[in-house]
Amino acid sequence: MELYHGSNVEVRNPKLLKSDRRLDFGAGFYLTSSYDQAARWAVLTAKRRGKGIPTVSSFEFDESRLPELSVLRFEDATVDWLKFVGDNRFGRIKSDNWDIAIGPVANDATMPVLSLFFAEVYTEEETIRRLLPQNLKDQYAFKTQRAIDLLRFREVVRA
Repeated sequence: MELYHGSNVEVRNPKLLKSDRRLDFGAGFYLTSSYDQAARWAVLTAKRRGKGIPTVSSFEFDESRLPELSVLRFEDATVDWLKFVGDNRFGRIKSDNWDIAIGPVANDATMPVLSLFFAEVYTEEETIRRLLPQNLKDQYAFKTQRAIDLLRFREVVRA
């Protein structure tokens, strides 16, 4: 399967970086199966950082290798997904044992809904109902070097 990483720089050799950024699935190297989503991330990253060129790096990943890894997969925006994203976004997960986490993206458009859930304004069911129309794309967080080593660089495309 082909996966894409959007950034303000090309990435040929992904690395796990120490970061205090609170992302949906915690620390890791993030990719998506959607080129368009990666291109949007690239433009947004270049704009936020104020430097670089929007760039999409593509990688090949052999899905048949997934059974060799510890994988957390969310097929849809479920209550378990919601709680996991919330715990990561609010820094409540100190460590986890996953090589890869896969599931929908809680992008900037979803954050107002998620914030109201975490403020206990929306129930779990209401939050999920409000998120479904947002057509959430996927994300793959490669969280260990063991997982990253299974990625094969393909090419770089300027977004």
